[in-house]
Amino acid sequence: MTATLTAHDVEVLLDHLRAAVRLGEPAAITERIKHDLEMFAGHGVKLPARFRRTKPEGYARRLLHRDPELGFTAVIMTWGPGQQTALHDHAGIWCVEGVIEGEMEVHRFDLAEATEDGICRFTDQGRVHAGIGSAGALIPPFEYHVLGNAHPDRLAITLHVYGGEMDHCSIYAPLEAAGGDRYQRRSHPLSYDE
Repeated sequence: MTATLTAHDVEVLLDHLRAAVRLGEPAAITERIKHDLEMFAGHGVKLPARFRRTKPEGYARRLLHRDPELGFTAVIMTWGPGQQTALHDHAGIWCVEGVIEGEMEVHRFDLAEATEDGICRFTDQGRVHAGIGSAGALIPPFEYHVLGNAHPDRLAITLHVYGGEMDHCSIYAPLEAAGGDRYQRRSHPLSYDE
């Protein structure tokens, strides 16, 4: 059964997130938040209309909460059919991502080599399909992936909790002439949508 998300529900979730962040150690924090997001999303959540709007040019990022005391942020991302990120990192910030609606595909990578001029080599760590109630954690240095809506004609919605304000990341553009495993790192600013 899907329930409409209320202000009380958000506050209960935020209380859980605050308790997790107070644990202080990234592995403990992300394990607790992963559990909390699985429980939260697994009950079926219907978000207000502003969080459900897609953008034709790419996925939407909307701030749900910024915690001034503990420094974490919670962000809702809305994905149109087939939309995905570039291969990217999380700027050294831990993150937990949970699926609220739809189905996502996560393509994981490990950084094998990086040069001073930003040429990187990655090893493919496989793909994971994640449905409603699934959650996963990224703890640097294991923070490289491509995330996308796995469904060809339905939207997907995810909730991301970051250990800080993720206002930028690095994206990695494939270098075709290099044989498929080499990428050029580029800084990429991030912002929130209305």
